[in-house]
Amino acid sequence: MTKTLLALFIILSLFHVPAFAARKSYIVYLGSHSHGPEVSSSALKLVSESHHELLGSFLGSHEKARNAIFYSYDRHINGFAAVLEEEEAAAISKHPSVISVFPEKGKKLHTTHSWEFMQMEKDGVIPSSSLWSKARFGEDTIIGNLDTGVWSESQSFSSDGLGPVPSRWKGSCNTAGDVRCNRKLIGTRYFNKGYLVSAGLKSNSSFESARDHDGHGTHTLSTAGGHFVPGASVFGVGNGTAKGGSPLARVASYKACWPPFNGSECFDADILAAFDMAIHDGVDVLSISLGGDPADYFNDAIAIGSFHAVKHGITVVCSAGNSGPDPATVSNVAPWILTVAASTMDREFQSFVQLANGERFKGETMSKALPVGKLFSLTTGAQAKIANASAIDAMLCKEGTLDPHKAYGKIIVCLRGNTSRVDKGRQASLAGAVGMILCNDKGSWNDIIADPHVLPATHINFFDSQALFSYVNSTYLEPMGTLTAPVAAFGIKPAPYMANFSSQGPNTITSGILKPDVTAPGVDIIAAYTREQSLSGLESDPRTTAFYTESGTSMSCPHVAGVAGLLRTMHPSWSPAAIRSAIMTTARTRDNRFSPMLNGSYVKANSFNYGSGHIRPSRAGDPGLVYDLTVNDYLDFLCALGYNKTMIKLFSESPSYKCPKEASVVDLNYPSITVPNLTGSVTVTRKLKNVGSVGTYAAGVREPYGVSVNVEPSVLKFDRVGQVKSFKMTLKPIWVAKDYAFGGLTWSDGKHYVRSPIVVSTV
Repeated sequence: MTKTLLALFIILSLFHVPAFAARKSYIVYLGSHSHGPEVSSSALKLVSESHHELLGSFLGSHEKARNAIFYSYDRHINGFAAVLEEEEAAAISKHPSVISVFPEKGKKLHTTHSWEFMQMEKDGVIPSSSLWSKARFGEDTIIGNLDTGVWSESQSFSSDGLGPVPSRWKGSCNTAGDVRCNRKLIGTRYFNKGYLVSAGLKSNSSFESARDHDGHGTHTLSTAGGHFVPGASVFGVGNGTAKGGSPLARVASYKACWPPFNGSECFDADILAAFDMAIHDGVDVLSISLGGDPADYFNDAIAIGSFHAVKHGITVVCSAGNSGPDPATVSNVAPWILTVAASTMDREFQSFVQLANGERFKGETMSKALPVGKLFSLTTGAQAKIANASAIDAMLCKEGTLDPHKAYGKIIVCLRGNTSRVDKGRQASLAGAVGMILCNDKGSWNDIIADPHVLPATHINFFDSQALFSYVNSTYLEPMGTLTAPVAAFGIKPAPYMANFSSQGPNTITSGILKPDVTAPGVDIIAAYTREQSLSGLESDPRTTAFYTESGTSMSCPHVAGVAGLLRTMHPSWSPAAIRSAIMTTARTRDNRFSPMLNGSYVKANSFNYGSGHIRPSRAGDPGLVYDLTVNDYLDFLCALGYNKTMIKLFSESPSYKCPKEASVVDLNYPSITVPNLTGSVTVTRKLKNVGSVGTYAAGVREPYGVSVNVEPSVLKFDRVGQVKSFKMTLKPIWVAKDYAFGGLTWSDGKHYVRSPIVVSTV
């Protein structure tokens, strides 16, 4: 065996990549040695030979044993590590000289910690109950990403251990701009005509490549389907093994987003062209981390494109938007889309503000640290302003507002808002400051982000910001302090809680459909990045990195797309609606304290924040029952909304389809139940399909405040897989409430818990 191949075997076994499904590394433990205080090289050689002899007796030859063993423990521990088939390991374990045989477990240093937070692994070990194990890491599912392109050189798109490209793939690789495809990154395309026309630009080489100059597309694609990459970090912080949701999936990049023009990067013509080609190429899942203001379904390129994709069996996952915490801001609200909000996880990149008076405030950052053991003067942006600048602008550390004579050598305290977080640090640096403390306003509250600032900096929450401002503004001595180096901290509570920026319901297009559908990790996510964009995104910043932290529903969306890829591998016959239902009905609404999830202000969140809840991937693999939908069900929904029959016929491309005489929005077989404007008794109908074992399910209801709920029948018995049963839910107002009320329905057979949120307005 060559050194290269041996190294590949070691890497694959260490990080649990089942490239060779029947072979992985095992530890064969034989006890201890009795060499004495001194041991000769010949004695060590004899130990190795004994290991070869033992293993060779099972493999058939010494040569095979030599090739299989990559460690002989010959000093104090007696044993060896070898690449074996499961049957071989089982046979060796029965040998009288063997104490134990166990699979070699890779210990990770916590990079894409989001997957461990969602219980897909524990301390680098992937349990048999993990959806990764059951779904073969998304093997051969094809995930497409509609975004800013791809940095194809990233290790996240390595093809190591992958077999031939699935024969069903019809896509191609556009190699312009030195983009390269392989058995992992199997397709790249770009779409620029809509952008060029809108921006009034002529095309040139920078617009004629799928290469990612921004970083957003590389980050999202690697989050959904990136390969295992050991040793990933952002300048040593968050060091560990990076991986996407479907690490063995094939991925394809559809570049439809370009440098901003009038505040937009992605234009409808290009989006539709990208959808069209992705459907042609044969993707199984589309991850789309972009959107705009909600619009009529027939006037929304994403709604149209995604409908056609779903018709072809493609699961479409979209971001909910970053316009929170304002209500009614959620985008991508079509019921055939799986819409994802963003929440935190239990990891923080902590950097503390240490004041001279002993106070200490926790912040987050990815920037370098100040010298240890030295305190620096503190000043606010308003105190350091130039004469003709407004105090408000200087407090926000806007360009040209800080006086170098007042800022030099100090730590500047800046208020969040109006300009980018990293640009505030740049302005502080240009003014000669040694550091910056970024303070949240009341609107941002607890929403703090670990940014790679250009100078030592940290970001603190609103409550601590108030205390800091009080110290800086009122102390009778010169205010002094310092910033500590960033350190990854785990087990943070509460987690998850909703990110303040995450867009919220209600749905402004169809109030009878709850959006978002679920939430997933979207804060400080480490994933692959382009080398053509600086860490801070500032032209003056020369720093680049292979991995980078980003936050947004753009980051939570590909987490769910990766899970959808796993479900597609595990259940290839499931429809996109079944996949969505499995993810939604197995979600949770409690945090790691077993308390109700909170929003960014630490107030109890609700279904307008998180939809059905935070995803639990391993539960989604076996949901028990699903709320399934066909294309005709979506057409019935459009009929119920009053769309023109001719339009619907053209939309459906089905000459036989006719709108039903009676159709109701609330009867769409959606996994959530929303009834707006409840003024009298309303009955909704749902159908459940058995995708698990035979069983009897009983309904449990948590009534929304001021609403009575009755379910008939309250017990459903399923005799076979694929069987469909219907039930009706009748809702009646007890009194008129001032706002929406939230409840829930759970069907359970004692093993599965099929949960649906109930949202009602009696106003």
